[in-house]
Amino acid sequence: MTKTGEVIIGAGQSLIHESAAKHVTGEATYIDDQPTYHGQLFACVGGSTIAHGEITTLNLEAVRSALGVVDVITAQSVPGKLDIGPVFPGDPLFSEGLVEYWGQPIFAVAAISHELAKKAVQLAKIDYKPLEPVLDLNEAINQEFYVRPPHRMQRGNAEQAIDNSVHRIQSTLLVGGQEHFYLEGQASTVVPQEDGGMLVYTSTQNPTETQKLVSDVLNLPMSKVDVVTRRMGGGFGGKETQAAPWSCVAAIFANRTRKVVACRLSRRDDMVMTGKRHNFINQYDVGFDDDGMISGIHYTLAGQCGYSPDLSDAIVDRAMFHCDNAYYLPHATVDGLRCKTHTVSNTAFRGFGGPQGVIAAEAVIDEIAFKLKKDPLEVRKRNLYNTIDRNITHYHQKIDSFSISAIVDQLEKESDYWSRRKGIQEFNAQSPILKKGLALTPVKFGISFTVSHLNQAGALIHLYTDGSIQVNHGGTEMGQGLMTKVAQIVASQFQVSTDSIIVTATRTDKVPNTSPTAASSGTDLNGMAALNAARVLKQRLIDFLSEKYNTPAEHIRFRNGNVKVADQTLSFAQVTNEAWLARVSLSSTGFYKTPKIHYDRETASGNPFYYFANGASVSEVVVDTLTGEYKLLRTDIIHDVGNSINPALDIGQIEGGFIQGLGWLTCEELKWNDEGRLLTDGPATYKIPAISDTPEIFNVSLLQNSPNSEATVFRSKAVGEPPLMLAISAWCGIRDAIASIDGRTTFPQLNAPATPEEILKTIHCDR
Repeated sequence: MTKTGEVIIGAGQSLIHESAAKHVTGEATYIDDQPTYHGQLFACVGGSTIAHGEITTLNLEAVRSALGVVDVITAQSVPGKLDIGPVFPGDPLFSEGLVEYWGQPIFAVAAISHELAKKAVQLAKIDYKPLEPVLDLNEAINQEFYVRPPHRMQRGNAEQAIDNSVHRIQSTLLVGGQEHFYLEGQASTVVPQEDGGMLVYTSTQNPTETQKLVSDVLNLPMSKVDVVTRRMGGGFGGKETQAAPWSCVAAIFANRTRKVVACRLSRRDDMVMTGKRHNFINQYDVGFDDDGMISGIHYTLAGQCGYSPDLSDAIVDRAMFHCDNAYYLPHATVDGLRCKTHTVSNTAFRGFGGPQGVIAAEAVIDEIAFKLKKDPLEVRKRNLYNTIDRNITHYHQKIDSFSISAIVDQLEKESDYWSRRKGIQEFNAQSPILKKGLALTPVKFGISFTVSHLNQAGALIHLYTDGSIQVNHGGTEMGQGLMTKVAQIVASQFQVSTDSIIVTATRTDKVPNTSPTAASSGTDLNGMAALNAARVLKQRLIDFLSEKYNTPAEHIRFRNGNVKVADQTLSFAQVTNEAWLARVSLSSTGFYKTPKIHYDRETASGNPFYYFANGASVSEVVVDTLTGEYKLLRTDIIHDVGNSINPALDIGQIEGGFIQGLGWLTCEELKWNDEGRLLTDGPATYKIPAISDTPEIFNVSLLQNSPNSEATVFRSKAVGEPPLMLAISAWCGIRDAIASIDGRTTFPQLNAPATPEEILKTIHCDR
């Protein structure tokens, strides 16, 4: 509602996802659903069968002569650049002779069907000279084997503060990786154009990067490559950089054969050939007082990056930024290591390193509370940031205002934390086999790309003479509802129904030079760009109406699908038609760049984040101490999304993010053999959460009356990534349950994921 009581159309409403009906009926078109072109070819990639070595023989004669094969390519077939590293070099499209992970692409086949291409790949004869691989993160740490140099953030004198502390803890936490397991795998279809260019349909979060890399490998100007993405069946970061290689492969074949070429990875090839969430080894040395207040801490956060840099520099940076989570660290030193191993290059995953940092902070708090025999919630609340004298991060950003304390207090009360804690203690005292645990954990997550130049977006809006509106912007839709929110934003500006607005496929020929849809910034950036375009057009219409009807601009109002001009009421369609007849431009671009953000790596200081998104969750679990199995009984969440543009979509993102985080921390376990081959390469060996893994009671609410203090679109806050870290409460709850087995005399050194095997190992360790 406005101050006058007028209902605002669009923003703030729980509208259904624009493709929801298409999703459930199967009408939504994905890359592999497109009609097959006459003469279309299908590409399949052949990879290394060792983790590290030199290719001594590459015999592809049997591949070339196989049934249905039309073309075969290797590194020597690439007409332009071979290295397609997204930020730093190190990612060759095909190996030129050195292989650095099991499954690394060496060649590709184009055949008349996907099945024939896949069969042909198996006929390759490749000999290697094996080299000693580094497969273990600990080994990489010991060898100082890095893909990028280490980085340090520092505030105060941590070592001195730790030495002078009353209490000190030194510990290590192992944090596992995670497979993206999107429903739609990596897929691209490339259509050659008459001018020598390429039209690329691809499932990517980053159309502009795909455009650039396809142009690079073909030695074409970017203007001759057009990339189109209507929707993805999930991305989660796995299609930010690692969707591009498959478009490049298809484009090379399309360029050579002048035929349409599709490249779709099978689930197994996808899991073997694409990166995961980084696994970490987090070490901490922390000093604190009798009340549990942290006085100083030294973190060493080591991420397993795989064989190449990819996005690992920024990912480890974000882990470093978030190892404080919601807690003030008066003296802190944080070292981040980007470790190289001969495994697939790990990449972006929802949270982008932040979760690996946040869980380190929660592990520290739990261990402090255990040592002091206090409830962890007491210690958490005591260490929270405040806005008075404990408001500077270890990277020297001042926190002016955020809602985390209010959220924790509200959740503590509404979840009935203390009476449940008492009930759990009574249950555990009477139950020798089943043990319950409870944990309340907060999340403070910085919103912005930490690489400053990515914080920009463009949009294009057309008004038509029948009053309908077409919107295009640089963001991509991967199921999160971005297109729906942008339609609501534009509808709010013109005060028309979202039914009159179509948000079209993301295209690099409509909005150029786009940033990836990542960092939880899709709506912040693209929504504001669309709003700015709409504002330009609305002002044009106001200026036209003011002149035509001799009416002051302040007497022209848009509402309920109409435009009121003094005492006259015109439909929106009448206005756009009259403006066209008067030769008023009904098309405009919009642009937005995030203000106030900067980070100086030399001094490790700045404002890398525009604002912080906050939330908290409390989870109750029960653990079977004989089998290690656990059940999540109840989870309560309060999350701050500012002024929600679409509460239903935001709650859906919170629920989905929590469950994905639950998978990362409890059941999704990646395993390689001693030769570096991925063993968990399909749904039979890699377990994602099922409906039965969701909490029996699942309460999710949005923090009310909490508009963003920064001038984001309608004062909303990002919601994509922060909720994933709310699942840390379940992991902490499991550890709380284990601690009760021996009356809290042994601290449970529980690593993640807390699989039944890991839980049993922790139960029997040192007991």
